Amino acid sequence: MYYPKKNSFIYNFFSWYIQFIIKKDFSKFNHDDAVINSDASILVLCNHFSWWDGFLIFYLNKKVFKKQFHVLVNAENYRKVGFLKYLGAFAPENKGKDVLETLAYAGKLLDDPQNLVLIFPQGKLHSNHEKNIKFEKGVMQVINSSQKKLNIIFAAIFIDYFSERKPSAYTYLQNWENEEYVSLQLLKSEYNKHYDQSLVKQTQITE
Repeated sequence: MYYPKKNSFIYNFFSWYIQFIIKKDFSKFNHDDAVINSDASILVLCNHFSWWDGFLIFYLNKKVFKKQFHVLVNAENYRKVGFLKYLGAFAPENKGKDVLETLAYAGKLLDDPQNLVLIFPQGKLHSNHEKNIKFEKGVMQVINSSQKKLNIIFAAIFIDYFSERKPSAYTYLQNWENEEYVSLQLLKSEYNKHYDQSLVKQTQITE
């Protein structure tokens, strides 16, 4: 598998740069507050519809959660976007056994309360107009590979322009009080409830 790399100079530069381009390219970046157990790690599950998603959650973590950021990406993006590995990106190098190793690695990251792991359960980019967020099986393998002492944060991102030339980004957060027994179907159902409620809030915004 491909692991994250450490380089303080590169990390600090791109941390500044991501904040810069978000402020430059968006008229607003609004988000909820989520009450978390600060003594536990964070697993963020987020819809995936744009190039911006990971950077928005990276910036949100910097502002709100203040954990060590990690994100599961695919091998193509890991190789293609060279700086991602310095921001905590990791990826399976091949299919099959290497994917299982990568998911287990993500679970072990969640055993450290200083860590945040971002996963896009859809696995691929989908339209921001999707009505139902699909979940790949790997999400449960990550959770089951951990000691399950973690915050599970549902994040739903929407982008609208309204009367501005630049778009506004809205991120709706929920700290899901996970059940003792978590199944993929339950996780998907609970996330989609949050997504639906967030979409209703989004459509009620007027300017």
